[in-house]
Amino acid sequence: MKKNFVSNSQESVRMFRYDWMEALSKVHWTVPLYIYVPVILFLSWLALYGEQLSVLNFIGYAALGLFVWTLTEYVLHRFVFHYVPKAKWALRLHFIFHGVHHDYPNDARRLVMPPSASIPMATALYFLFALVLSGGELYAFFAAFLLGYLFYDISHYALHHFNFKGEFWKKLKKHHMLHHYSDATKGYGVSSSLWDKIFGSDFDKK
Repeated sequence: MKKNFVSNSQESVRMFRYDWMEALSKVHWTVPLYIYVPVILFLSWLALYGEQLSVLNFIGYAALGLFVWTLTEYVLHRFVFHYVPKAKWALRLHFIFHGVHHDYPNDARRLVMPPSASIPMATALYFLFALVLSGGELYAFFAAFLLGYLFYDISHYALHHFNFKGEFWKKLKKHHMLHHYSDATKGYGVSSSLWDKIFGSDFDKK
């Protein structure tokens, strides 16, 4: 996804003619916490107390949910967000969903996914996972899956706006900044570089 323009300021670009649509495209970085932390806690309660899932099984399905999230994050970013179509209407959608972030990477209001997009996507994924899981197993799995998403969303904002002292975060920030400012065809992992290493899309950071 080659770009000829990248803004280094925190300015925002207007994307929609109507104010209500413009408002739906922007969100404060704390909003996902208010939405998904209660959902995660409720699903965990349902799994452990509603469905009487054992703690060991809960941990196992939660670990699976976190693992599946890391792969989902990578696949969505690489093959969906970075797929550049040819039709004009499709290019417009591409810009709305991800292209605008590469043009204005430090726009503080467009660094976490707005609820208008994340809630429908989460709902669709829940019903997809419900085809293979049910009951406590599904609740534990999806609670952890959402936790992984939440970590991704908040860390994405942090990578663009926080200064880190810890080695882990400094390495993660470097990985993501290289994706933005060096080569957008590499470094698709945001909350982890695991799948970039596995699928050969990591940077040579020597």
